[in-house]
Amino acid sequence: MRIAVLGGGNGSYAAAADLAEQGHEVRLWRRDAVALAPVLETEMLLLADYRGRRAVRLGLATPSLAAALAGAELVVAPLPAFAQLDLAQALAPHLRDGQTVFLPPGSFGSYVMARALRAAGSSAEVAFAETGTLPYLTRKRGPTEVAVTTRATRLPTGVFPARLGAPALAVLKQAYPAVEPVEDALSAALMNAGPIIHPPLVIMNAGPIEHFPYWDVHNEGTQPGIRRVATVLDGERMALREALGYGPPHFPLADHYESDRWMYGALAHDKLVGSGDWRERLDLTRHRYMREDVGYGLAFLVSLADWAGVACPVARGLLSIGSALCGEDFAQGPRTLPALGLDRLDRAGMRRLLGEGIA
Repeated sequence: MRIAVLGGGNGSYAAAADLAEQGHEVRLWRRDAVALAPVLETEMLLLADYRGRRAVRLGLATPSLAAALAGAELVVAPLPAFAQLDLAQALAPHLRDGQTVFLPPGSFGSYVMARALRAAGSSAEVAFAETGTLPYLTRKRGPTEVAVTTRATRLPTGVFPARLGAPALAVLKQAYPAVEPVEDALSAALMNAGPIIHPPLVIMNAGPIEHFPYWDVHNEGTQPGIRRVATVLDGERMALREALGYGPPHFPLADHYESDRWMYGALAHDKLVGSGDWRERLDLTRHRYMREDVGYGLAFLVSLADWAGVACPVARGLLSIGSALCGEDFAQGPRTLPALGLDRLDRAGMRRLLGEGIA
């Protein structure tokens, strides 16, 4: 299958290398041609995982979005939520009927990107799919090398609009057999693990993050008290899912630490910590865990809970503290129901939108 992988981050390089090694024709696009230059020279990536380190050849590496997208059945876009709107506007002239765009994870970016496509004048019937996490625990180790600590074993995935779910999921499963269908894109957005794991870690570790030159929030930063807060926060997420009529499995975060039932299977947390790749220099107010998972993901969750009439005191408190740390009100940010114009919908209207898409 021809697959376009978009972006220059950890998830994009991991997806490009992994999917190419599976035998797919992978075209890697990165906007920054200078940063992409080392890959452009050889059209190869170095992939390191439990099987060792080896070179993987790509079908194409290019700074041309048109070249990357031409003829692609699947478009994989593991970009941050705050990059999705710009990406959708850039994609609008190039997407064609029948393509599937995969956002791992999405923070309801499926709706945001579909709306942006229409606003940009595109009439292409495109399915946007999103899931609960990246398909990889991964970090780049250089301009051409990416390390994959482990791969997801379960990827709960919803499609916007849901009426395009069957063909979109059939395409996705060719690349990611771990995909498990859920009801719709909003159900998938409420599987997003980032806004549950990361806000307690970055906010409750703010002191050591700003003090120490390197800090691993998943190792010494994951203490029992922080785990307890994350567990209560996750309970609020699951209560919201149930209030909206979404059924189990809800993928409780506790399974990430205590069982093999979560998205990364057995011993995922131990593998992550053991790799050492997450011991890094963190810019507290600019890091993706803060800008994406608090500023977008947690803000979306709180606004959705307000709309649904579900209490979320821990989520609201973390959002307020994150806002104070960064000096801006995330509750008024772009990824909330009022900002998206969706707070005016009733539940029946939301179901219609999720099922049928944007007129």
